[in-house]
Amino acid sequence: MSQQVRVGIIGYGAQGSTYARMLAEGSIAGATLGAVADHDHARRSLVAEEHPGTPLFEEYLDLLGSGAVDAVVTTVPHYLHPEVAIAALEAGLHVLVEKPAGVYTAQVRELNEFAATKPDLTFAIMFNQRTNPLYRKIKEIVDAGEIGAIRRSNWIITTWWRPQGYYEQSAWRATWGGEGGGVLVNQAPHQLDLWQWICGVPKSVVAKAGFGFRRDIAVEDEVTALVDYGDGATGVFITATHDLVGTDRFEILGDKGKIVVEGSATATVTRLVKDEREISDGVPAEDVRKMFRGELGLAEMQETETLSFDSAWGSQHGEVLRNFAANIRGEEPLLAPGSDGMNGVRLANAIHLSAWLGREVPLDFDESQYLEELNARIRAEGKFPERAG
Repeated sequence: MSQQVRVGIIGYGAQGSTYARMLAEGSIAGATLGAVADHDHARRSLVAEEHPGTPLFEEYLDLLGSGAVDAVVTTVPHYLHPEVAIAALEAGLHVLVEKPAGVYTAQVRELNEFAATKPDLTFAIMFNQRTNPLYRKIKEIVDAGEIGAIRRSNWIITTWWRPQGYYEQSAWRATWGGEGGGVLVNQAPHQLDLWQWICGVPKSVVAKAGFGFRRDIAVEDEVTALVDYGDGATGVFITATHDLVGTDRFEILGDKGKIVVEGSATATVTRLVKDEREISDGVPAEDVRKMFRGELGLAEMQETETLSFDSAWGSQHGEVLRNFAANIRGEEPLLAPGSDGMNGVRLANAIHLSAWLGREVPLDFDESQYLEELNARIRAEGKFPERAG
């Protein structure tokens, strides 16, 4: 494709309107705003005011069949992402799914399997943090083996403080039937993705979660999860929406070094001159006292580097859109293939299931059991229909 990619926005909320503006003002190279669909009359009126002349539809299916777009972005409620994406792919359109890819793995699996039958179409997901140059550099360091095999990772990400009023803005928010969860599906999907993108997919998880712990909601507002990668390697993920001070600290410990990220802005990378076990084995018993006196020369066995990059909010979303268009045009590979959306949803589901059942859960858990537990909570709410597998 040599011409501009005409992108349709399905859902003109906070994110959808932002993407529409980026496309309309020409800030996304290789792409332009093609059309918008939203079932809400007030939002359609806003589109007509902000983007006069742009084809406008009440039903997204009408947009898909209009011929006005080459690709779409699904900025709709979480449960609808797979349904809308499948319909778009079936219509022969390229798709960029907003995060998360869905609410439960069965529906995301259906989406991925359908997308695999359309290899000529670009299928991507809005994991904009993968464009953050700091995290891209960290992944390069880990993948290159510069800190050796990962033995432990820890991410405390509690910078999501939300007041009670935030949850009262909409009836669907922070509900099992409307949103499908709390902090794991709303605020933390990017970190769940980055954690696995950099450190790998774990084998199992055991978790404690607070459901309505510090907010008057049904879903989780506090989570502590311990994952097992096998071979003795572990990881801990802590997140919450009630920490007014907030912490964002990501540590990766390897055999040959350590990475500490503060505030998703600065990383301290320490590389050891040799494997830590070799260093340990090289210290005879008679030299242990030197360690306590600071005479062992441990500082000489490591080198430290500080990394920081400028990455403004908004530019990362724009970079995913640009990369999406570039892939459609055959110019570069995807930064975030849509199929990767399964990883974060699967881990969030496993954390939920572990907290509900009170035991360790494998990442290849029984999807029907998860859906049964989810639907039990949806029934208890009494506000939304149950979900099918």
